[in-house]
Amino acid sequence: MRSARRKLIFVLLTSALWGCAEMGGRMAAKSSSGIPLGSTGPHAVQPLPDKPRFGQPMSEADLAAWNIDIRTPDGVGLPAGQGSVAEGKKVYEAKCVACHGADAKGGPMYGTMVGGIGSFTTNTRVLTPGSMYPYAPILFDYIRRAMPMDRPQSLTAHEVYALSAYLLNLNGLVPVEAVMDQTSLPRVQMPNRDGFLLDDRPDTKALRCTTNCK
Repeated sequence: MRSARRKLIFVLLTSALWGCAEMGGRMAAKSSSGIPLGSTGPHAVQPLPDKPRFGQPMSEADLAAWNIDIRTPDGVGLPAGQGSVAEGKKVYEAKCVACHGADAKGGPMYGTMVGGIGSFTTNTRVLTPGSMYPYAPILFDYIRRAMPMDRPQSLTAHEVYALSAYLLNLNGLVPVEAVMDQTSLPRVQMPNRDGFLLDDRPDTKALRCTTNCK
């Protein structure tokens, strides 16, 4: 009985394998692009009907709105425009006081932006633009990128220069008649200018490479 079952199984397997071989040799199914399905052998690469099309070309004008980097030690990249301390006070009271409080001394959202100069050498540091920033253009760069909190990058260059002048004046770093622009702002000497260590590790001087890099 067992021998008969083994013979039957053998016959069925042989028939199935023979049928598969016949289909592979004469009736193999193919994909819509002509590639044999179930084939393990090499076959010609089928060209795509078209290349993927993602995005669109960018013009220099398109990039200009994103290219707002400022080299803060010397102000390279600062835009045209200007603003006075008096103008900055008006902009501040209209667009900043709700979060930063009167005279930039702290509000419901942020702490003070005035004072703290010299506190970095103590155990009670007070972080403000006047006490922390080594270069005045950092103030312009941060305000333009991030403020107001609910409408970042909505301020004009004139408004940002004016706010910079106002905050620097509140910190006692420029006189009340000061006007900030792309020339005068980098000239403001910040108290913490020499409070940072130069990172002279070799990798900080690496040159950018995009082709034939070694």
